[in-house]
Amino acid sequence: MNKKVLTALAVAGIATAAMATDVSADTYTVQTGDTLSSIATNHNTTIDRIISVNKITNANLIFAGQQVELDDQAVAPVAQQTPVQAAPVQQAAPVQAAQVAPVQQAAQVAPVQQKPVQAQPVSTAAASGSTYDQFIAAGGNAAMWQSIVMPESGGNVNASNGQYHGLGQTNQSWGHGSVASQTAGMLNYANSRYGSVDNAISFRAANGWW
Repeated sequence: MNKKVLTALAVAGIATAAMATDVSADTYTVQTGDTLSSIATNHNTTIDRIISVNKITNANLIFAGQQVELDDQAVAPVAQQTPVQAAPVQQAAPVQAAQVAPVQQAAQVAPVQQKPVQAQPVSTAAASGSTYDQFIAAGGNAAMWQSIVMPESGGNVNASNGQYHGLGQTNQSWGHGSVASQTAGMLNYANSRYGSVDNAISFRAANGWW
């Protein structure tokens, strides 16, 4: 009788260990300086897949220490181990809660990014001529100004919400400096990520971020 009990516990332990290994293999902890683009590249996945799996509402708003699920099949081993013993299912619940919590926090913090956007347009409208002229002279166009710059920063070259900076609101180096250098950074970002400025404008209009 004791031998059967010991055997069942051993099987349950092996199942639990296997489950823990599978889950950790598909979860990544965000490091300082990471972007969804770099995470996707380093883990052979895509930005859209990470956004979909983690219910991310703003791809530009991730935090150091945040747990990012890399594959929506990562929790499959839990369901497979349920017939072995009920205990692994109970242990899996805290793991799922820990993975979902950062996504909920991101959704709550995301509106902070929009506060500078809403506060700026009125005060910038009369004074945006100089910044706008520099933006156009540096290669920007009116459509990009109206569809990306104004919603993101209100045309304020020094706009910041503590994490994102500049005309295009980014945590990259091109979010700082002169209007010309920020404009060049925005153009390079639009062309490298979306293929063209027009594509970047369309994405910003459809998703509320870029």
